[in-house]
Amino acid sequence: MRTLPLAIAPVYLGSAVAFTLDRFDPVLALLALVVSLFLQIGVNYANDYSDGIRGTDDDRVGPKRITAAGLARPDAVKRAAFITFGIAMAAGLVIVVVTSQWWLLGIGALAVLAAWFYTGGKSPYGYAGLGEVAVFVFFGLVATVGTNFIQTLLIDPLAVLVGIAFGFYATAVLLVNNIRDIDTDAKAGKKTLAVRLGRKASKTLFMLLIWLPVGLNFLILLAYPAAILGMLNLLLVLPVTLIIMESRNPGELITALKLTSFAGLGFAVLVGTGIALVSLSF
Repeated sequence: MRTLPLAIAPVYLGSAVAFTLDRFDPVLALLALVVSLFLQIGVNYANDYSDGIRGTDDDRVGPKRITAAGLARPDAVKRAAFITFGIAMAAGLVIVVVTSQWWLLGIGALAVLAAWFYTGGKSPYGYAGLGEVAVFVFFGLVATVGTNFIQTLLIDPLAVLVGIAFGFYATAVLLVNNIRDIDTDAKAGKKTLAVRLGRKASKTLFMLLIWLPVGLNFLILLAYPAAILGMLNLLLVLPVTLIIMESRNPGELITALKLTSFAGLGFAVLVGTGIALVSLSF
């Protein structure tokens, strides 16, 4: 799945910030990774099921979906979604028990509900153009700050900052996916943000989302000079920019989606490692 790097990245970032405070806990970090990975897998299954039974994926441009292609029965795909959500919830429960932060159960429940109702239910918010907001909040801020919090029991401003930066990448991945599907989504009545804004404005927003983290990287390296490593991410950001500027058909955006996903992971690994290296020097 092309979006799995987006599940790994916030856990790495949140853990790197915890490392700067000498609070890194590998067990809790691993549990956070299980939660993040299985939520990501679960939302992919849930979207496959919900879009498939609605007929949204009947004329899909990108890779085939399981339900729409008839590769599995809809109820089997739905069951797979609930099983993966269950694994994420089980790992989350262990985190709650270990940290004694019982209020996190509410955050976990909201994350699962957001994952399901993105395209599920009678009035999916993804069909109303709100998917990007949810991705920014849950796969950006909550995943990064949450990973850091369970290890430090602090709301660290640095974790918030890198969570915002990564959240832009995660949002950009969904946006470019929706730009690719803008014509078929419009026909199916799926009013994504891309459908609402139109192709030109959506591409402009996409550019903003992938370049803002570069600006935030400069801000971070003022306090953590080794975060200059993050500038290597331009090797991914620049090609994506060119593809978006020059693209003329939806198929070209499949490559842009892959590169954007890896740019998010690249930012996390490069900046996170840079932050950790600075803390080792003291």
